[in-house]
Amino acid sequence: MPIPGRLLTTAMAVMPHDDANRALELALSLDIPYWPQLPHLNYYEDMYVQASEHFPGIVLDMENRTLRFSTDKFMEELPAVLERFDDPELFDISVTYSAVYHKFLSMDLSDYPAIRGQLEGPISFGFNVQDENNRPILFNDEIRSFMLDFMARRVNVQLKRLKEKNPNAFMFVDEPGLQFIFSAMSGYEAIQAHKDMEYFFTQIDRPRGIHLCGNPDWDFLLSLDLDVLSLDMYSNGEIFVSYGKSIRNFLNRGGILIWGIVPTNFEPFEKESLESLETRLINLWHAAAKAAKLDLEFLLERSLISPATCCLVNPDGTKTVEKAFDLMCRLSLKLRERFKFT
Repeated sequence: MPIPGRLLTTAMAVMPHDDANRALELALSLDIPYWPQLPHLNYYEDMYVQASEHFPGIVLDMENRTLRFSTDKFMEELPAVLERFDDPELFDISVTYSAVYHKFLSMDLSDYPAIRGQLEGPISFGFNVQDENNRPILFNDEIRSFMLDFMARRVNVQLKRLKEKNPNAFMFVDEPGLQFIFSAMSGYEAIQAHKDMEYFFTQIDRPRGIHLCGNPDWDFLLSLDLDVLSLDMYSNGEIFVSYGKSIRNFLNRGGILIWGIVPTNFEPFEKESLESLETRLINLWHAAAKAAKLDLEFLLERSLISPATCCLVNPDGTKTVEKAFDLMCRLSLKLRERFKFT
């Protein structure tokens, strides 16, 4: 099993730090570390900006922190990009767009049970980036088709580099925008989205998966050919565990679930404790196992633990996030002892 389960810890990459070394230190303290994304450090560290590097037509304004798209610029730059479509360097993340990524890759990461990278997914990128008419580029069929190919190559290049550091490396595709496609107002039908995501994942090397903090149609997500699914269980757990058949099918295919249970926002974090989160998580596991008609140990063998979400807006800066990481690690250790995974 390239992605370990057994209640080990990992986390989302976006962190509130402006100190890259401190953020990396925290990431490396987890069982499955990752390279942090630090938008408070500079705008290049924004997850949408990092995904946009070398994408034709992008208009990046560092001073005003805006990311836009020009159709004319896309048509002008596309031929040169297509000429380099077999060049891995085109699709990797440069030092300018993330010095943290390159520092992570310079380290000896071989002793970890796995490591992880991430890239903003095509659906969310396409929703977020707008053209000169304030229209998301996701709605342009030609650009969307190119974007699916471009982003898949970016994922593969990063995964290859990570696997050189640890053979059990895997990738998250961050897709917060997936929760919006089920609204009648989205303008992008779920049927088309499922078709696009299926095509996208056929191009991506394994192991690969999705992370999102929202509450989409879970049947939609669990039916995709993923190896790992990372969720905000603190907010959505009771809804998610009711999808028993889809959970069973996902786990039986070898999938791994990441239970995001420790809140990182100041107010909910202050209301919780090690004991309350342990009770909450165990109740969710029992409910999921019952709904999916699975043995609890089988479920836990295929489960990891993470914070519920990333958080950039706490009044205490990085303090609550760091406390959440500490609480998550203590929770993981206690649960591993309880279920004899130590």
